[in-house]
Amino acid sequence: MKRTIPALLAMLLGATSLFAAGELSGRRAPGFSLMDSNFTQHDLQDYQGKIVVIDFMQTTCPVCNKVADLLVKVKDKYGDRIGVISIVTLPDNFKTADAFASSHELNWPVLFDSGQMMMSYMKMRPDGNMNVHFPHIFIVDAAGTIRNDFDGSEEAAASVESLSAQIDKLLK
Repeated sequence: MKRTIPALLAMLLGATSLFAAGELSGRRAPGFSLMDSNFTQHDLQDYQGKIVVIDFMQTTCPVCNKVADLLVKVKDKYGDRIGVISIVTLPDNFKTADAFASSHELNWPVLFDSGQMMMSYMKMRPDGNMNVHFPHIFIVDAAGTIRNDFDGSEEAAASVESLSAQIDKLLK
């Protein structure tokens, strides 16, 4: 077990590549229950019937900072019709996530994952040769199916209009 944890951390922290856009979509979104810095548990089922934007990010990632500001605009546009959740993992902690949320005026939870949730969304295997690149955004429809996933730094995903077009399709 002690060897598995450093290997997982190295895989998560040594991020250099990721899946192509949409490669992980079309399947049921894995369930989860994760806590925020107030030790409040958040579950995907809390958002049942809503479109949910799940943002895997790191607080020190420059692109993640830009995507956070983009997501604020998207959330403002759709209000309670959508849910937004940001997920962080090591090396982030409660303090870094709270500072990030405050500096970007996030009005949604920033949750902490030990890596297992991320692995299930990214379809990672411990023996695989896949790295993770941040940010990575998943759009989950009201029925709980992943409808799109993409690297938040991709040009196609890097605008309010782009994300809005995806959400508009699902709201129809």
